[in-house]
Amino acid sequence: MTEVTTGAPPGDLSDAERLMWETFRNGTVCDFRSAPADHDEPFDGREWGPERTVRAEVVALLLLAGPVPVPGRVGCLKLRGARITGRLDLSGGTVAPYVEIRSCRFDDEVQLSETRCGTLRLHNCAIPRVEAARLHTEGDLHLVSSRVARGIRLTDAQIGTDLLISRAVLRGDARGRAVAADGISVAQDFHADMLETYGEVSLRGAKVGASMSLRGARLSHPGGGRALNAPTLTVERTLYLTSIALAPGGADPAPLTGDWSRTPARGGPGRAFECRGGLRLDDGRFGDSVDFYGALFDLGPDQEVSLRRIQTPEFRFVGEAPERGRVVVSGAKVVKLVDRHTSWPGPGRLSMEGFVYEALAPRGDFTLARRLAWVEAATPEYSPEPYERLAAVLRAGGEDAEAREVLVAKQRRRRTTLPPAAQAWGHLQDWTVVYGYRPGRAALWMAVLWAAGTLMFLGHAPEPVKADEHPHWNAALYALDLLLPVVDLGQEGHWKTAGGWQWGAAALVVLGWILATTVAAGASRLLRRG
Repeated sequence: MTEVTTGAPPGDLSDAERLMWETFRNGTVCDFRSAPADHDEPFDGREWGPERTVRAEVVALLLLAGPVPVPGRVGCLKLRGARITGRLDLSGGTVAPYVEIRSCRFDDEVQLSETRCGTLRLHNCAIPRVEAARLHTEGDLHLVSSRVARGIRLTDAQIGTDLLISRAVLRGDARGRAVAADGISVAQDFHADMLETYGEVSLRGAKVGASMSLRGARLSHPGGGRALNAPTLTVERTLYLTSIALAPGGADPAPLTGDWSRTPARGGPGRAFECRGGLRLDDGRFGDSVDFYGALFDLGPDQEVSLRRIQTPEFRFVGEAPERGRVVVSGAKVVKLVDRHTSWPGPGRLSMEGFVYEALAPRGDFTLARRLAWVEAATPEYSPEPYERLAAVLRAGGEDAEAREVLVAKQRRRRTTLPPAAQAWGHLQDWTVVYGYRPGRAALWMAVLWAAGTLMFLGHAPEPVKADEHPHWNAALYALDLLLPVVDLGQEGHWKTAGGWQWGAAALVVLGWILATTVAAGASRLLRRG
């Protein structure tokens, strides 16, 4: 078929192709749909006859070297309900016309590698495969509600405005990838709401200029690998891996018009984001937040929700905890952590070494006891850093009492790692002054011992060491002088004690030194914290 630049069509076109040719020149819709409407479903396998069949080479001719439009019109391809036979190959070409193909069936793959175009919309189409590595669009790329049997390849593609693959159903290629889009750059929004995939979604090194939304998406990898593999992903605003609001009665949202994506209202119908396979966002950068509201994870025993070293101002981890696998936030840096205690897995399945957060905004009944259990679940072997981070955040929020409780829990956890003698000393510090975090308890013990010593010595008047040099005997001052190390009240050393009285005096001296030492240890910790 020769190149055409005039308005006259080639002589070998079918009637359907001639209609497509004329509507292209007029800038109108070429609609092959018929009644009843269920005959127009591109996915049901119903035969479509020659009256609605066009060749891919004719479509390519229109898009790459089409005829001049009718004067006063803009040439464009708006195709509805067609069967397109053969491979549509636009590789390396420049597509100037606007392209909108709806409810069509492609017999073979669509080749768009290194193609340059304006806006390309493929809505509700059945396509064997889309090969679009290094595609460059000035406008949008849409694959909304389409079904692709062997995956989409968008490696290193550059999308000038928005990328929309919402409500698409994508199956894996020969390597098990439903979407291979490593290095893709999307200038504005990336919408993949209610997407269904059966293979890995690979977005390594991808960049999104505004928000990226997978609300209500269902990602799975039948082969057991990662369902979403997106290390070093950059999203300038928010990444939504959340549930999505449905219409009343549980129906799907209306056809895509504007930004219908939103999280469901409390108690309203919705569809959760589901990830059946590993999820990896390591080293990602997110300008506003990462949101897991209502997310569900179905992991294998060795799979992870891996969020290592991500950075974002707000991290909303308010989905449901996976029953298997691990959640890893090691090295992540967030400003505000929004979470629920039911979102985190149990001991041995949570890792957060070096996890830095500056403020907590818990949802639901996330008590301090549950927060401490959260820290303990992340540290099968004792590590002080998670306790110190939690205490610092609580103190910065004005919760000084809770911060002290966390630091006490840290000391008690540390005590279990010490040798027996050190453990005994730790128990003593805990029992007496709670590791110095409750110094008032030392004063109470001192008062109790002072009263006991006073009562003990009230019935005893010992002989002075020097008959002509001694103060007046005072049982209360003598007991207090024994208890207070360093301080001299002028009683100790002037009186002779023997037998049981000597043992009682020695006991008060020893207990005084123990209390003083534990108070000093606690004070030194307080000074180090200050």
